[in-house]
Amino acid sequence: MSGAGEVWRLLGQDGLIGEIVVEGGDFPWLSGRFAAAPAFAEWKPLFDRELALTEAEEWDEWEAVTAEIHNNLSLAAPGGPVAEFLLHIEGDRAWFRWNAEPFE
Repeated sequence: MSGAGEVWRLLGQDGLIGEIVVEGGDFPWLSGRFAAAPAFAEWKPLFDRELALTEAEEWDEWEAVTAEIHNNLSLAAPGGPVAEFLLHIEGDRAWFRWNAEPFE
């Protein structure tokens, strides 16, 4: 598991979307402060939609939104990209879980 103070990066094809400075977590989730890069503006509506669908428990639509996120963005731990992740972003807060292998 990762520790407080680590910086994780959300990346798109053209570079940095934002950074998450880990402040803590509750296994298997990590949470921290999200610092959006200018490129995040393009992706913010999708993350807003993902969070709304999660809260509404609209899982079929949620799967389509998360597929779009995963097809276009990657999450990189301090040691490099991870194979799979679930990421929620709300304002300057982010919480996520990850795995070195794809989720089943």
